[in-house]
Amino acid sequence: MALTQKLEMRQGQALVMTPQLQQAIKLLQLSNMELDNFVAGELETNPLLERRREDDGERTGDGAPENAAPEDASTTSQAGDEPGSQGADEWLQDGAGAADPASVLDTDYENVDPESDRQNIPSDHKMSWEAPIGSGSAAVGEGVNLEAFVSSDLSLRDHLVKQLKMMYVEPVHELIGEHLIDMIDESGYVRGDITRLAERLGVELSVVETVLQMMQTMEPSGVFARDLRECLKIQLINKDRYDPQMALALENIELLASHRLPELKRICSADNEDLADIISEIKHLNPKPGLQFGSVMVQPVIPDVIVKQRADGSWHVELNSETLPRVLVNQIYYTSVTSSSATKDTEKSYINECLQNANWLVKSLDQRARTILKVAQEIVRQQDGFLTYGVQHLRPLNLKTVADAISMHESTVSRVTSNKYMETNRGIFELKYFFTSSINSSDAGEDYSSEAVKYRIKKLIEGETASSVLSDDKIVDKLSILGIDIARRTVAKYRESMDIPSSVQRRRQKKLIELETY
Repeated sequence: MALTQKLEMRQGQALVMTPQLQQAIKLLQLSNMELDNFVAGELETNPLLERRREDDGERTGDGAPENAAPEDASTTSQAGDEPGSQGADEWLQDGAGAADPASVLDTDYENVDPESDRQNIPSDHKMSWEAPIGSGSAAVGEGVNLEAFVSSDLSLRDHLVKQLKMMYVEPVHELIGEHLIDMIDESGYVRGDITRLAERLGVELSVVETVLQMMQTMEPSGVFARDLRECLKIQLINKDRYDPQMALALENIELLASHRLPELKRICSADNEDLADIISEIKHLNPKPGLQFGSVMVQPVIPDVIVKQRADGSWHVELNSETLPRVLVNQIYYTSVTSSSATKDTEKSYINECLQNANWLVKSLDQRARTILKVAQEIVRQQDGFLTYGVQHLRPLNLKTVADAISMHESTVSRVTSNKYMETNRGIFELKYFFTSSINSSDAGEDYSSEAVKYRIKKLIEGETASSVLSDDKIVDKLSILGIDIARRTVAKYRESMDIPSSVQRRRQKKLIELETY
């Protein structure tokens, strides 16, 4: 058969990943803090994007018209209600011929061609998304807290250096002390070989040990110890509680850690009352005294969705406006630049690209908010029993159930629920918390959520006494009585995930508590 060349025209459909589409997918799975940082970067690079504050009414100076904010993104979720709100697609009217973010986001992108041309998204109107920038830089004209520039947390090293300066020791001892300060870790322990330090400084080892003993008198009590025993010993000496019995207890502290109390009692030659005092004294010591300095700042979780119960028992679901960026597109500036005869073609091309990016960003932010709200509404509808009665009524739920209910793809629901939090009457939970596996019912009833089963296991263990500690097999039997069909290895897995020790360890701990209260 001869080989020939010919031209053919074929018609087909293919989904391509435009840069704007990639950005929309990225925005969908960002947390509120990551979104805040992303938008801040776009505000710096795109001259057509502006930040809008609460006190911005009708714009003056640049001639920009007042920009009406969209309606509050909230709804009331009840049984039988359709999720979503009216007018959810009205924003598409601003971008004639543009791709629909709602449709392109709700797609499985595993087998998509990443190479494509940038789509044009023209807009003849000024568009905005109403929501405040999180905790970004302060707006112009706002008050500045001067104390933030002059005050800072005192570090452990600074605290020790100040005490060293106040000791009025010999210069050589001060030099050794400074090197010892550099050798301590964040917990306050000396990490390193003091013998090598003596060789490096060219002094006798006894001199370094003398300075070390001097440094061990500093606050907080227990710093400059070389191990746990020495740390506890320093604290007991400062409290005048280091007697021969306590010394024996510290030398055999591994017996206390493993709850081998009869053996420890015999070594210390102590009765039950003396042993209880020793254990109580040791438990009140600080094994890591340096951690009280330079503590790591913990960022509180800011919920993306707020759920409140109304008087009629329904649940009101709304987006938290504090987590949503507040940006707008300056159409007046765009018009002034493109209409000027002095503007070069390259400059017009650049400003047109900026307009397309700005319009797409605003639309993507709007669609992201609507998608989060839609998924949250369905989660609330599915888990209304949890919100009303507690974790024992948490239902088994998976991504497919929610995706089918709101006519979206599972990948979209997965992205929406990543790093998003919901504030309820029972606390703040990550959206993924409400998606749990199911445990079969032994009486052919409704399946149980894994979180609900964990809650029941925790309650059974909390009700134990020293004489009635439940093994994993006994927990299985008790759950079977409640109608929960679960294997022993599953109980062990759930118990370990909640950091609950085994029955043997729990029995030792309860006996230790009884001894202390004796």
